[in-house]
Amino acid sequence: MNEKFIEQKLATAVKTKGGIAPKFVSPSFAGMPDRLILMPHGVCAFAELKAPGMHPRALQVARHEMLRRLGFRVYVIDGIEQIGGILDELAG
Repeated sequence: MNEKFIEQKLATAVKTKGGIAPKFVSPSFAGMPDRLILMPHGVCAFAELKAPGMHPRALQVARHEMLRRLGFRVYVIDGIEQIGGILDELAG
């Protein structure tokens, strides 16, 4: 299982729940998460996708912390088994 497979599963699961998970590209601000998770009722989060067992780089961790300080949820996903729980949390 690779990062791209997990990313595709996330996008599909979010769509099934009525949301979208567009790719997030920020050329002038490196280290931002891979995907936005936009759910019904204005729920927004960020997702960093990693291959199983891999971890974010130091710059990515710094960006995640910055986003969390701003009040956003940031998830690091390295397995498809995490997706359901994250979507349940966002729906709750």
